Amino acid sequence: MLSKRWATALTLLAGFLACLFLLPQSWWVLVMTVPLVFGAREWGRLSGFAAPAANGYALASVALAALVYVWGNTYHVQVYLAALAFWLVVVPLWLAFGWRVQQPWLRVLSGWLVLLPLWLALVDLRAYSAFGLLLLMGIVWIADSAAYFTGKRFGRRRLAAQISPGKTWEGAAGAWLAVTVYATVVLGVAAMLGRVPYPADWLLPLALFVWLLFYLSILGDLFESWIKRLAGAKDSSDLLPGHGGMLDRIDALTSTLPIAALMLLHGQLLTRALT
Repeated sequence: MLSKRWATALTLLAGFLACLFLLPQSWWVLVMTVPLVFGAREWGRLSGFAAPAANGYALASVALAALVYVWGNTYHVQVYLAALAFWLVVVPLWLAFGWRVQQPWLRVLSGWLVLLPLWLALVDLRAYSAFGLLLLMGIVWIADSAAYFTGKRFGRRRLAAQISPGKTWEGAAGAWLAVTVYATVVLGVAAMLGRVPYPADWLLPLALFVWLLFYLSILGDLFESWIKRLAGAKDSSDLLPGHGGMLDRIDALTSTLPIAALMLLHGQLLTRALT
């Protein structure tokens, strides 16, 4: 199973990197509809929709994404602000109280709040910096891998037993340490190459930004685990050998990249909105 998992991961990574660095932006926008379509379909199925309704939900998600994209940057900010409220307010309450949302319209809305901001962030961040997007995604990938291997080796105390019994506090601690080391190395290399200054007054804000993304990555993972638990499913689908479904691969990205895009691309607007 582990070899199958690695084979799938390496294949996906190679294809992703080729698209990230070789495709023109217009083609990148189209390619990023692939995880949107499969993710929306899986969300529909986990929500109890029949196959035709889940397929229709996926098509409606693509249409809505196209509308958001052509509306322009002002509406992009609104989408990211909605994602910020969802992940920092709604989802923690959802998980803390163990809400079992069954109303179809709420499932439809929550699915769009999970998937559409991610799609938009992948588009906007790549237009800003393909390498920067890769570094941001590296935070999530490193956190996920470190949590898995650290938890497997040292895990004793469960992080959220009612949501995802396999996750442990030891795994989370290992992931936090790995992400901190990763960010420190990236910053050090960038400083040595003269790409960024090294003033002490912005090291703390940068650390808080990285740790916020780390926290959000755990939140996204737990939220998808809760949705799967409500549906009685181990994986969101069997699309990816050894990895489950599309949602199983992008769960932590749904919660991190939209907030990263908001803070990095629209920081001044965010400050105005919160003051």
